[in-house]
Amino acid sequence: MHHPDLTSEVIFGLGWLYLLLFAMNAAWAFRAYVEGPGKHDHESGDKSHEGEHWSDGPSLAYTTFWAIVSMGFFLLAITHFTGTSDPAAFLIRMPQFVKTGIDALANPVLYFFGTVGLFVLMILLRRVLANVTVAWVLLNLTIVFIALSMTDYDFRQIVGKPDNVPIVSMLFIVGYFTWLYFRKANDNDDRIAAGKPLYSEDDNDKVLVWPDLVYTELICMVALTALLVLWGCVLQAPLEEPASAVKTPNPSKAPWYFLGLQEMLVYYDPWMAGVVLPSVILVGLMALPYIDFNKRGNGYYSFNERKFAILTFMFGFLPLWIGLIVLGTFLRGPNWNFFGIYEPWDPHKLEVLNNVNLSEYFWAWMGRTPPMAAPGSDGFTQFVTILWRESVGLLLVGAYLLVLPPLMAVTIFRKFFRHMGFIRYFVLANLFLFMACLPIKMLLRWTFNLKYIVAIPEYFFNI
Repeated sequence: MHHPDLTSEVIFGLGWLYLLLFAMNAAWAFRAYVEGPGKHDHESGDKSHEGEHWSDGPSLAYTTFWAIVSMGFFLLAITHFTGTSDPAAFLIRMPQFVKTGIDALANPVLYFFGTVGLFVLMILLRRVLANVTVAWVLLNLTIVFIALSMTDYDFRQIVGKPDNVPIVSMLFIVGYFTWLYFRKANDNDDRIAAGKPLYSEDDNDKVLVWPDLVYTELICMVALTALLVLWGCVLQAPLEEPASAVKTPNPSKAPWYFLGLQEMLVYYDPWMAGVVLPSVILVGLMALPYIDFNKRGNGYYSFNERKFAILTFMFGFLPLWIGLIVLGTFLRGPNWNFFGIYEPWDPHKLEVLNNVNLSEYFWAWMGRTPPMAAPGSDGFTQFVTILWRESVGLLLVGAYLLVLPPLMAVTIFRKFFRHMGFIRYFVLANLFLFMACLPIKMLLRWTFNLKYIVAIPEYFFNI
């Protein structure tokens, strides 16, 4: 069944979004006129605009630019409010070639390397991205991209689901707090390098719990309650028909906070993805304060003083957790296949995959069939035969967990081993390797269709 990309209701609704962008950018232009575009960057220690003439006061060019941008959004809003008579002829929509190009990138390998690449760029350009003007430009571009994408029917069906609206909001919240961290960390790093006191020490005006903090919490509580009431009135509850054994939803997805675990189940056995790895994550987070030897950067924001800890945590949280949630929400469709964000979720789309275990690859490469115990063999003979069949996988797993830590201790992790000692270092090294095993297994599945490195279904033990 064909659905039109645009309807009068969609066009009119997008008009309100562009009107919101007009109000946001008009306020931004007014702020630039009153305070100057570089005021906050100058105060926070951001030196990216230091020495420019507009850093200490209003700039007519800067203010005029954002006033023009806000008027452009106002004209877009008026166009949407008045152009609802013939949706098929409405020209402001996402170009087809852009949608085709983005859908062509809906590949798991490209997605993974894309998220990792964005993470690396974010780290390398953290000082540029922490600039308020750059952040404001990125926010505008992101909202415009979403507005243009909403002109596509299939994108609208995915993003507009009541279940998925909080996930879209979560992406903006994660982006904001990541930006806030880098902004404060850059400020403190600059102050430390210049021998100045930290911002928290330089501006440490104390307030009383009563009434200052309690009043602030009360206002936040009232505002959040009003937001939840409004949310409940505007969005339909994501309820479906009563569960039936005859009809299973396709795709059947976990709640958003479990989508990362559900994605891990694609690459690991349930005991590994549902028990071992989550337990390692929780135990590892509890163990970190006891194995950390770096006393700097405690109690204040800093990147330069805690590079390894920050990079490790952010890589595990952003590409490996938030990235998996985005993948499971927007790119996983019927039959758990990959779909582009503008691609219709066709349940008849089939991707023929022949996932093969490592032992099958190995024995086929040797020109032999995998060893099998003779019928009627005793339990010990069967056990030895299974170990021989999976010997390559067992050796690789053993080398990964037992050989790599000492090797890293004398190479890239030499400093950590010297400061932490044997036990704390090996705990850290194995936690690090357990985190790295997820992207390794994902890439092996996507590139070689590798199912399990060790496959012992006789004892329900697969890795």
